[in-house]
Amino acid sequence: MANVVLNVEGMSCGHCVSSVEKAVGNLGASAKADLTSKTVAVDYDDSKLSVDAIKEAIEDQGYDVV
Repeated sequence: MANVVLNVEGMSCGHCVSSVEKAVGNLGASAKADLTSKTVAVDYDDSKLSVDAIKEAIEDQGYDVV
């Protein structure tokens, strides 16, 4: 397992957190979004999933990974 912490702009409420966590979860990874720090911590299997795919899933929800 690998982990990465991504800076994500545009999250402002509980719905945003749920959307991001669900999108990453659908990839088979585990995510914990934090509104205060504007970050998403992701635990994932780096043999099955790339950071770019995780970023794309978050951006597809309408948020910016910076």
